[in-house]
Order: sequence, then C-alpha cells, then structure tokens
Amino acid sequence: MTDQERLELEAAAFRSLLQHLRSRPDVQNIDMMNLTGFCRNCLSKWYKAAADDTGVALTPDQAREAIYGMPYSEWKSKYQKEASAEQQAAFKQATAQGDDA
Repeated sequence: MTDQERLELEAAAFRSLLQHLRSRPDVQNIDMMNLTGFCRNCLSKWYKAAADDTGVALTPDQAREAIYGMPYSEWKSKYQKEASAEQQAAFKQATAQGDDA
C-alpha cells in the first residue's frame, strides 16, 4: 500500500466515523467518554490540532462544526441532555483512573 492509498483509506474511514456519529445524536458525549475515553469534542480538538500542525487556518468553532455537522451550540440545544448523577460519577471515576495511568 502506498502512503497516498493509506491516507485515502484513513480519510474515508474518518468520514464514515463522522457520518455514524452524526446519525447517532442520541449517544451522548459523556457516555462516549465513559466508555471509550474520547468524544466528539475530543475529535474536534484533534482536528484543530491537525490543522494547526499543517498550517491550515481553523478556529475551534469551525473544527467543532466540521465534527458535529452543525454549529456546536445548535447541536447542544437539539441533542445534549443533562448528565445524570450516574453518568457524572462514571466520568469522575474514569478520569481519576486515567490520572493513575
């Protein structure tokens, strides 16, 4: 496999991941963080960092919109729910364990 082929496959897989996440707004970011250690916001930060690394001008809001498929404020008002006490406790435990690693 050439570097270009690998790059194209990775880009296609990333686009598929974004489409999947956009089709599942019922999956809350806190649940993703609790189960996987990353969420849509993490992806937007990685996207922004990649832009910075390559000299592409991109604001944090533009990066979030690229990941969410809409302005973040719109996504939050449409889909984000208040985290339950159980979700918050799991998040606190998960982040504490991450500090030990």
